[in-house]
Amino acid sequence: MPRKHGLITNHRELPYNPELKERAREMRNNSTKGEIKFWCELLRKRKSDYQFYRQKIILHYIVDFYCAKLKLVVEIDGTSHEGKEEYDKNRENDLNKLGLKVVRYEDLDVLNNFHLVEKDFKEQIRIREMEVGPR
Repeated sequence: MPRKHGLITNHRELPYNPELKERAREMRNNSTKGEIKFWCELLRKRKSDYQFYRQKIILHYIVDFYCAKLKLVVEIDGTSHEGKEEYDKNRENDLNKLGLKVVRYEDLDVLNNFHLVEKDFKEQIRIREMEVGPR
């Protein structure tokens, strides 16, 4: 597999930094309450028509959830994102350059207004299906 700036890539995968594998594993094992709720209520295989991956490494980033068929990234932003707006904006721009769409939800909204998050997420899926074409 070719390497570019520490990234591994091939024709079927997005470029990723293999040095982040252990960190991604740690993050899967230490998910926030909002991430756990979102995963359990919306993304598990039996609850979604799409396969999502948790803590997927893309480029030099670890995204909360990723669906390859929809080229969709879902981020659940908690207190760790406070003061990192510029970083998050740059990160989102880098992911957009790969043709990915990033959808963000606040951790507290997932926990306290789940019905609204669920409604919006289903709408985002519908929109993304139209953008990327039939499966």
